Amino acid sequence: MPSKRLSVVVTRRLPDAVETRLSELFDTRLRTVDTPMSRSEMAAALQDADVLVPTVTDVLDAGMIGQAGDRLRLIANYGAGVDHIDVATARQRGILVSNTPGVVTEDTADMAMALMLAVTRRMPEGLAVMQAGEWQGWAPTAFLGGRLGGRRLGILGMGRIGLAVARRARAFGMQIHYHNRRRLRPEIEEPLEATFWESLDQMMARMDVISVNCPHTPSTFHLLNARRLKLMKSTAVVVNTSRGEVIDENALARMLKAHELAGAGLDVYENGVDVNPDLRAQPNVVLLPHMGSATVEGRLEMGEKVLLNIKTFADGHRPPDQVVPSML
Repeated sequence: MPSKRLSVVVTRRLPDAVETRLSELFDTRLRTVDTPMSRSEMAAALQDADVLVPTVTDVLDAGMIGQAGDRLRLIANYGAGVDHIDVATARQRGILVSNTPGVVTEDTADMAMALMLAVTRRMPEGLAVMQAGEWQGWAPTAFLGGRLGGRRLGILGMGRIGLAVARRARAFGMQIHYHNRRRLRPEIEEPLEATFWESLDQMMARMDVISVNCPHTPSTFHLLNARRLKLMKSTAVVVNTSRGEVIDENALARMLKAHELAGAGLDVYENGVDVNPDLRAQPNVVLLPHMGSATVEGRLEMGEKVLLNIKTFADGHRPPDQVVPSML
């Protein structure tokens, strides 16, 4: 007699191919609307499932995880970041947590470069003129921006994505600098001609572009606070494709409005969809709706990792992408 299939609850709409495969392998309950679950819906899902498949929009704090039923044994996150999940509380309850590392690396690095180019070359301003039908033709002094080549790029967080940004930026002729918890090995640094800064303050004061590529943890919350942002040159640019909470968004908005920074390119925000209106109003700010990992290929690869983690768990083994508190 075949063994009972795992009960899997998916909290958001996923690509059709991923949903189809989940339904083939497990007793899967899919989300019919592409909106986050309410707290009550999430609590019910935690009671009913063996495995929960959440996304970054689902807040699984200690209080929510405390409502999990005895059946729940795995939270297989659809995404790499797990700052929305209280991993320590889950572990105390005997619930494993897995994620999908690596699949967003190249896509997010592409977006970081796109934002650097968009801000420094004033692309949104040109686009607005074209869409309004106001372009009067080429002029020698119109929409003058600056080239990336020769600029100093300071990368905050030199993990997979930070390294991918560095490789791209090096091809553009940028000078690579970075701040990280640990210095990289010489064989990684040398091909990039990368300079390590133990002091983030000293790096911030000398860079032309800052790229935020570190995760959101208690130690990185407002790592770029008002004091650190004020260390930057008035000609410098900030790009963030990681987590909005790393930057004090209100301080950043004030400095941009006062022309104390040259521009910013943001794909993530401190308060989710509640973006500071002063950021929206600045012509030197490029705002995107968390598109860094939004490629068909990347989202399918995320799904494949989720499937592998659940299938490995169902077979009685540790998920290959299990997250433990010490990793955070």
